Amino acid sequence: MTSLRSFLTQRFPALSSRDFAIFWAGHLLSLIGSSMQNTALPLMAYRISGRPFDLGLIGFAVTLPTFFLALPGGVLIEHLDKRKAIIFLQTIMMLDTFALAFLTLSGIIQIWQIVITSLILGIATAFEITARQAMLIELVGRESLPNAIALQSTAFNISRVLGPALVASTLLLIPKNGEGWIFLINGISFIAIIIGLFFVHAHYKAPITPRTRPMLEEFREGAQYLFKNSSIGLLIIIAATLGIFAFPIIQQLPVISTEILRQSTDTKSIIDLRNSMLYTAQGVGALIAAFSIAMNNTSRWRGHRLILGEAVFILGIISIPFSHTLAFTLIVITLMGWGSVTQLATMNTLIQLQVPDTLRGRVFSIYIWALQGVAPIGSLLIGWMTQEFSLSTTALVSGLVSLVIIGGIQLFRPAVRQIAG
Repeated sequence: MTSLRSFLTQRFPALSSRDFAIFWAGHLLSLIGSSMQNTALPLMAYRISGRPFDLGLIGFAVTLPTFFLALPGGVLIEHLDKRKAIIFLQTIMMLDTFALAFLTLSGIIQIWQIVITSLILGIATAFEITARQAMLIELVGRESLPNAIALQSTAFNISRVLGPALVASTLLLIPKNGEGWIFLINGISFIAIIIGLFFVHAHYKAPITPRTRPMLEEFREGAQYLFKNSSIGLLIIIAATLGIFAFPIIQQLPVISTEILRQSTDTKSIIDLRNSMLYTAQGVGALIAAFSIAMNNTSRWRGHRLILGEAVFILGIISIPFSHTLAFTLIVITLMGWGSVTQLATMNTLIQLQVPDTLRGRVFSIYIWALQGVAPIGSLLIGWMTQEFSLSTTALVSGLVSLVIIGGIQLFRPAVRQIAG
């Protein structure tokens, strides 16, 4: 047991922190429940309405609060106890999930109710993600921060493998209102991270300072830092491009399983299973990426890893129109999962290591705003294009636009790679 612990702490130094280990375990359990809900909810919504636009509308509701709240949230979080803030926000998310479970199990669930609960979840998430990311350095210190970021990504992607697999088995065992039981399981899973946070102590916590300046002035200070550090600013532009044109394509996985891969012998169980397989494939690719980064997150290869992750993800999107067999589609979605996590984990690490502690919350909130705050625009755009022109056309156009913008940045502004080198 001692040798195993020694091996783990050598390969994953962040786990040597008892507080991070407790937080990581609780977060993993909670993420598995969230992944189950994220798999079951779009499929249920698409079955209720049959409209791809509604999938985009739900994505719009989840991400819209980030557009308005991420930037002021970054300023507020810097003046709060992050651990207590996360406990409060996770509690709100748990209650929202229980409400969704009740509506589904009662048989009265409708699209507008899904949109409202998604909106509430998005409001809590807009603050929680910034607080959680800013808390990591308080648990492990600056030296182990890259490993903590990679391990948190690993937990997220373990859940993306286990969640869809558990959804498939749950829906097979409980064909009627199975989604409601999945939402109930997710609500219960929030208890794990909430309890864990009560036993966590932030030994590297910076002093909490009361806010003495106007919020706009504090935010302007963070924005000025980005203008002076153009390399980080380029990463923000890349994140915004992904948030508008690339990541909303993932919300359309039920369309792939239902329409692009349609067979004459399809039944509800077959479609549910195929949908879960796509989400699982995405999770497998993402988990491989997260685990490999956690094992080796040295600065030497970060520039190359960033480019490779971007290229694989974008080419995966462009390949969707040609994915007419399940085997080929699973390979494409697996590669997209790998590419998405590779680029996001790398950008996250680069930003957090470069930014001073006094500006971390503000600068990271701008990154989150660029990645997720603009996503409502992307969700509606991709949902509308899919409904009007088909997912194949939408994926091809979105992939080519992403390739031109991100490829152009990498080609003509090599500074974004130099920061990663």
